[in-house]
Amino acid sequence: MLTLEEAQERILAVITSAAAGLPGIEKVPLADALGRVVAADVLAPLDLPLFDNSAMDGYAVRAADVTGASPEKSAALRCVGRVAAGEMFAGEVGAGECVRLFTGSPLPRGADAVVMQEDTQTDPAQSATVRVLDVARPWENVRLRGEDVKRGALLLAAGERLTAGRIGLLAALGFAGITAVRRPVVGLLATGSELRESCAPLGPGEIYESNRALLAPLVRAAGAEARVYPLVPDTAEATRTALDRALAECDAVITSGGVSVGEFDFVKSAFEQLGGTLDLWKVAIKPGKPFVFGRLNGKCLFGLPGNPISGLVTFLLLVRPALLKMQGTRATSLAAHPGVLAEPLVNRGDRRHFMRVKVDEEGRVHLAGMQASHALGALAAANALVEVPLRTTLPAGSAVRVLRWEI
Repeated sequence: MLTLEEAQERILAVITSAAAGLPGIEKVPLADALGRVVAADVLAPLDLPLFDNSAMDGYAVRAADVTGASPEKSAALRCVGRVAAGEMFAGEVGAGECVRLFTGSPLPRGADAVVMQEDTQTDPAQSATVRVLDVARPWENVRLRGEDVKRGALLLAAGERLTAGRIGLLAALGFAGITAVRRPVVGLLATGSELRESCAPLGPGEIYESNRALLAPLVRAAGAEARVYPLVPDTAEATRTALDRALAECDAVITSGGVSVGEFDFVKSAFEQLGGTLDLWKVAIKPGKPFVFGRLNGKCLFGLPGNPISGLVTFLLLVRPALLKMQGTRATSLAAHPGVLAEPLVNRGDRRHFMRVKVDEEGRVHLAGMQASHALGALAAANALVEVPLRTTLPAGSAVRVLRWEI
């Protein structure tokens, strides 16, 4: 039985990025690019801001003209123009002059500061005169050209994922799309003669299948495309046929159930009959010990346990990193942060236990109900995992490392 780290290393060692060849990259409109992985370094094509501009509504001035200005001793300036955002001032601000600006207005030549509107007074009887009531230091309230992003600067390195903030930056720099790594297509198969589709009538001993519905959004959140296949009954022929089809149509296949040592567990044998090679089986974690990873013609098989919580944990710890690496992503681990236990966590077993927990707004970590591998009710209340070493009790108040899959 492998340790978690050994299993992770074995899997990631044989995963290659789809970006290794030209068919593995594609142009993606920026509007559809959230979560996509950039295929090549992205450089800034221009400065941001593109020109010196006002940070607020006010007046462009020469700082030297308002030295010592105060409410008691205002500086009187002659207003020689008005510039809205998107316009340009044709002239130049001379000594004793100012120009009316608005947030985002280009700074006129000759000016080196902006006095905010609240620090000025105007008299309708003398509309050309503006009285400045406070000093302005050079470049005060001015957004300088290139102060945010310099032309030619590295915006994104190959392998980084696009967030909403990064998309906003690219849009501000004029990008309409981005060259991204093609999303791997991942087939989802659920095996079990007792399984039925949602809303179908249930017979004695039958249950509704939920693993595909649980895993599909996690696959998509990892940047891949989830393709859900019909339920597979527990027969050798049906398992082999379903695997053959899914492997032909997808880059990777995730199965749930059928990977243990029972009489009706056919995934491993069916995969080998198709010519696949099994690289590992059994990982020393709880839940999720029976886990299969194999390869066939460059395609990957991830065989997860049938219990939904076991499937979730093995997906998060073993499959998700592989899907991210397929896209060339640099960071493949779950987001982690410190937390404080609100109650003790107890592991009396001989395997590392990844317990489902709920992290509240103050960072306190609560056990999310029953920790059995079938307990979907407790899973619905959870948003994170905490690892508890074998034969260990972590008392309330302990500092722990929290692994997040939902915020």
